[in-house]
Amino acid sequence: MPNLVMEYSNSVDERVNVQGLLEDLHEVVLNCGLFDVISVKSRSLRCHNWLVGDEGDSVDFIHISFEMLDGRTPEQKRELSRQLMDVLQQQAGHVRSLTVNIRDMDKECFQKVIN
Repeated sequence: MPNLVMEYSNSVDERVNVQGLLEDLHEVVLNCGLFDVISVKSRSLRCHNWLVGDEGDSVDFIHISFEMLDGRTPEQKRELSRQLMDVLQQQAGHVRSLTVNIRDMDKECFQKVIN
């Protein structure tokens, strides 16, 4: 069930292989040992409009939102976050803002349908 969403400013497209980065981030999740491989989903969303502080849209960014069903330890989540950030820094270290946020989803409220 884990979902990795990579949001990025459109200026990143010119300087980063976005598809390659997404594939490498996806690979980190597949190999971390915390999830059933079949359930891992990753996607990227290019942002055309954004504002950062008082610098407006002059600050480029990549932000990883990672959501998973609750039940992992804080240590497991920190290690996953570290591994994702390592890939970001290796491939996009020249991008001004790189962030990773890992969130637990409530199993009691999550709904899923597979056809």
